Amino acid sequence: MLKYTDYDIVFQEIPDEVTLAINLSNCPNRCKGCHSPYLQQNVGEALTEENLSVLLQKYGKAVTCVCFMGGDADPYDVAYFADFLQRQQIAPVKVGWYSGKSELPDGFPIRNFQYIKLGPYVESRGGLKSEQTNQRLYKIVQGEMNDITYRFRTKS
Repeated sequence: MLKYTDYDIVFQEIPDEVTLAINLSNCPNRCKGCHSPYLQQNVGEALTEENLSVLLQKYGKAVTCVCFMGGDADPYDVAYFADFLQRQQIAPVKVGWYSGKSELPDGFPIRNFQYIKLGPYVESRGGLKSEQTNQRLYKIVQGEMNDITYRFRTKS
């Protein structure tokens, strides 16, 4: 069961999107230097279709994307809610997931996502803005994962 601790409207997690970022707890990755170590604990409220619908009713007109930040050891839990978001009629939104995983499991249903970030945070390599990062943000177009990590880097 996914649990969430908090959420916020953000502008930098997904390029060109106003994003409702939902912080999921019970992250198994334990990345050194994690910016949100409290999310490694099994804390927060259960994420349900009902409370996700409430968030969409409240913020759906203000956002273009919902991004799940982290999550427990089972990526199919996040895929379930991505599917729910694609089926609901409250507000059309794109769906993203900052997974922290190195790769997706074979056969993972990416069809209900428009964005997926892969790669655990490696402190010495930095986040998405670093040219040395191991992390990648993919935009999913017609079932293909296209690397758009370059969009986080400013030109000097």
